[in-house]
Amino acid sequence: MLDQLIDGLGAIAAPPRCGACAEPCSAGAPLCLRCSRELSGAPGLLAPGPPGVDLLCSAGPYEGVVRRIVVSLKFARRIGLAAPAAEAMLRSCPTGELHGELVAVPASPLRWRWRGFDPAEELAVALSGATGLRLSPCLRREHGPRQARRSRLGRLREPPRISLRAPAPARALLVDDVHTTGATLRSCAGALRAGGCRRIVALALALA
Repeated sequence: MLDQLIDGLGAIAAPPRCGACAEPCSAGAPLCLRCSRELSGAPGLLAPGPPGVDLLCSAGPYEGVVRRIVVSLKFARRIGLAAPAAEAMLRSCPTGELHGELVAVPASPLRWRWRGFDPAEELAVALSGATGLRLSPCLRREHGPRQARRSRLGRLREPPRISLRAPAPARALLVDDVHTTGATLRSCAGALRAGGCRRIVALALALA
């Protein structure tokens, strides 16, 4: 009873805020009603993947609520947004493709140390919870230049160096937060294919 009273007083002093737009929202809800409705209406995109990826599925373009969620998850550490984001990603993926193991696109060691978490990994964990599919932490990323703020040509000329640190699954659902040039997904797919992976479907929260 005392805990409930303390929680109630805390909510009055600092009302819950939407993780995407920072407007007031219901206690315990990661998103306000407006953002939740906008995410539910996200178009869902299917596209040919970069080399090595059989299909690319995305919750929506990098705009609106999808963009706000990416930014909040990545830079404001709103990890609770991974669950509604994962639901939107699943809606974009054909049911027949939801097989295999979930493989998060690995962050660079430097970025992981700076953030203390990996957005793609958090999305993969949420997807695993929603689907029951196994997580396969089989990829590692070597030190190299950051992809952010690099030109498209620069990213494609010098993609991240990705390798296997554990056996690759026969079928992979490759999870990332934002798909831009495809350089990172291509590198991940190359490592997975070299390890014997036969089908790779990429699940991205946003398509830039």
